[in-house]
Amino acid sequence: MDQPRPSVVEIQDLGFAYGEAIVLHDLTMAVGPREVFAIVGPNAAGKTTLLRCIERILTPRTGTILIDGRDLKTLSARDVSRRAASVPQSHAPAFPYTVQDIVLMGRNPHLGAAAQPGPHDVAVAQEAMGELGIRAISARPYTQLSGGQLQMVLFARALAQEAQVLLLDEPTAHLDFRNRHLVMGRIRDLAVRRGLTVIMTVHDPNDAMQYADRVGLVSDGGLVALGTPQEVLTSDNLGQLYGMPIEVLTDGRRRVIVAGTPS
Repeated sequence: MDQPRPSVVEIQDLGFAYGEAIVLHDLTMAVGPREVFAIVGPNAAGKTTLLRCIERILTPRTGTILIDGRDLKTLSARDVSRRAASVPQSHAPAFPYTVQDIVLMGRNPHLGAAAQPGPHDVAVAQEAMGELGIRAISARPYTQLSGGQLQMVLFARALAQEAQVLLLDEPTAHLDFRNRHLVMGRIRDLAVRRGLTVIMTVHDPNDAMQYADRVGLVSDGGLVALGTPQEVLTSDNLGQLYGMPIEVLTDGRRRVIVAGTPS
């Protein structure tokens, strides 16, 4: 019998509100090492807010978030950054840093206040760029990249941070079809090889179906279903989540989600 997987991220009775507007409520979940966990839900369901609470960009109104058994409220900002790295949906480049400069910024939590990146930091950044196949553009200005390339650089920056928890907000939002599957495949591979805990928000349930180990459906700030993709991403669950007919097909190896016409 398989032993229970230890939890790296534990969220207990989480609640968050912007003023009087409740965004998250009574949310409890746990994610273990070498696990890709997908949060699926419609716009304004609270997906991105949940990630920002785990990053401690936002402070929950109620509940507790633990990473490796440590309450985030007891950790410094640097300690949180050493444990959790994030990739946002988008990032507007302000200065013409090189790609390598941007990736090296992921080393900041490991450097002193006035310290400059050393040879080890450069080696870590080069390895991260190599993992994502962007080492050839390491000297290019960040301001001259396509949207998909920008996203790849942000992934590399997060890898260079060497955090155990990787938080991805809509990781395929700016990627073409090829790079979408390249990145999602790399995420799964890295989770296994590096023992990472990956928590990602996705709009397309197909990404969760094909690449996640477990899925949480979020609606109106609450977790309405939790389990494997096959258990959770059903026609009934998705139809209720999005308010439209959705058919889930299978060819024996993977499922394809087909949307009907909204009512």
